[in-house]
Amino acid sequence: MAIDQFSGSLPMMLYRTLDTVMPRFRKIFNDFGITEQQWRVLRVLWEHEAVTVNRLAELTLIPAPSLVGIVDRLERDERVIRQRSQADRRKVNVVLIAKGIELEDQVMPRVAAAYADLKQSVDSTTWEQVLRGLQEIVTTGEST
Repeated sequence: MAIDQFSGSLPMMLYRTLDTVMPRFRKIFNDFGITEQQWRVLRVLWEHEAVTVNRLAELTLIPAPSLVGIVDRLERDERVIRQRSQADRRKVNVVLIAKGIELEDQVMPRVAAAYADLKQSVDSTTWEQVLRGLQEIVTTGEST
């Protein structure tokens, strides 16, 4: 395989895209003292308020063993707490608390602005095609 084929391969293009896209978001996260992984956890909790650890791992694409440390730090920073489920005591929910809730109002406007800038960097047809194509790859990959 020629090197230009390698650099133009889907995995390499995805890595290069992440390297282009993520710095603007990481700067925002750094400004608020959170990591990218903590952001992913908080983002899910801002929509759901309480989620089991296993479900949180699925939604954030963070392996459960790694998630433990991330939740530990969010708990230490008083943004979340762990609570045993009342319905099933074997399940542990990660629950958003006041500092975590307040953070949404500070972070989300900046994230939304960065996302809007990124989206405006290409025409809307290209944007939709990229998202649709990536979703198709994910869907196809999940069914195999």
